[in-house]
Amino acid sequence: MGTRVLVASRNAKKLKELRRILDDAGVAGIELVSLDDVPPYEEAPEIGATFEENAIAKARDGAVATGLPCVADDSGIEVDALNGMPGVLSARWAGRHGDDEDNNALLLGQLGDVPDERRTARFVSTCALVLPDGTTTVVRGEWPGTIAREPQGEGGFGYDPLFHPDGGPRSAADLTPAEKDAASHRGRALTQLLPALAALA
Repeated sequence: MGTRVLVASRNAKKLKELRRILDDAGVAGIELVSLDDVPPYEEAPEIGATFEENAIAKARDGAVATGLPCVADDSGIEVDALNGMPGVLSARWAGRHGDDEDNNALLLGQLGDVPDERRTARFVSTCALVLPDGTTTVVRGEWPGTIAREPQGEGGFGYDPLFHPDGGPRSAADLTPAEKDAASHRGRALTQLLPALAALA
């Protein structure tokens, strides 16, 4: 069976992504479970001022409630011309949580007169692993790029259609899931978490 590790998410894609990264690195002996696999518990609202605060709070809640090591991530996009915003507010930038279309439209509006060379941005993912004894490991992955002037691509979610990794011609929404995993902020953060996870196996 291996060591059970809670991933504080109901997003099956996040679970799959971590599973793939563990498999690719040859880390065996870890069984990943999601919030749907454990009894419900009170989840703190994401009110931290930083990705780090939110990720640690989520992971700590999960570890305390279940007695399992718990991995949680908080992620978003930081736009240089907006002083790093939307940042932790990325999912609810336009007011309603997860309204991708409105969020993208608002961001484009705010960058309307910003010249191409100043449209730099990065996706950020911070992952925290909290053990039942309180031991905490925090890592941060960044995926640099630029914000385009219009959406492009059919895949992905969130700000992917506007984000061009490394300023290239394709948006994150143009990439295959495998290409995105290999480059993305969450993939980069999770990869840094591997030694701490391997130690649990």
